[in-house]
Amino acid sequence: VSPPPKSASSNNISSQFNQGYSNLQHGIMSTHQNQTLGTHFQPQNQPISMLEELGQGSRLLNEPLAGASRSNSAMNFASALIGNSQTDLLEQFLIQEPNQREMELTKSMIYAPHVDDMEKSRPYLPRNPYRTPEAFPTHPSPLFQKSAIFKSLPTDTLFFIFYYQQGTYQQYLAAKELKNQSWRYHKKYMTWFQRHEEPKVTTDDYEEGAYVYFDYEAGWCQRIKGDFTFEYSYLEDEIL
Repeated sequence: VSPPPKSASSNNISSQFNQGYSNLQHGIMSTHQNQTLGTHFQPQNQPISMLEELGQGSRLLNEPLAGASRSNSAMNFASALIGNSQTDLLEQFLIQEPNQREMELTKSMIYAPHVDDMEKSRPYLPRNPYRTPEAFPTHPSPLFQKSAIFKSLPTDTLFFIFYYQQGTYQQYLAAKELKNQSWRYHKKYMTWFQRHEEPKVTTDDYEEGAYVYFDYEAGWCQRIKGDFTFEYSYLEDEIL
């Protein structure tokens, strides 16, 4: 979705902020250089700017305000944006050496918010609490929170997780990996099917052929069903 076009006022505010920040940094750095090199330091052989050339032969219309300068104007602009209490800190930051400034920025990233901070922590609650020896793990292994481990699990283990860890994130990861292995869930029989061969008949509503399915009730094994009609209305086709 494209963002709404910015209004003229928002563009004007943004340009004023960028210009004010540039002036602020330029003014502070200029002030710092003058304090370091001396207030009477004047560059030699500087070309006359267009504004200076325009000013030759002109007359002053209004007296400049006391203490008016680019750096003062920039600092006043910054004070209006972030408050006087933060302006001093900004000034100290801008006059630092580049390496020191980079170190300060890197250090500040330690406390930057993380995307996981949006989620409420969910303490582990065992489904079937049972008193166990102290050496027995009290929490599931964090490995089972990662999808990569499920790629190395046998198919039988994936079926076990799917049927005996219902409503958990692990069930979702097991179903995702089963789909990656071309298994498809049948909502009527509540089990997984896989093509044993290419379908003999294919229409918009169903396909017919030989399928391998997982028998989770009688034998906990895989069986072959020939001439089976798989109706697409029973296919669980949600993208995981």
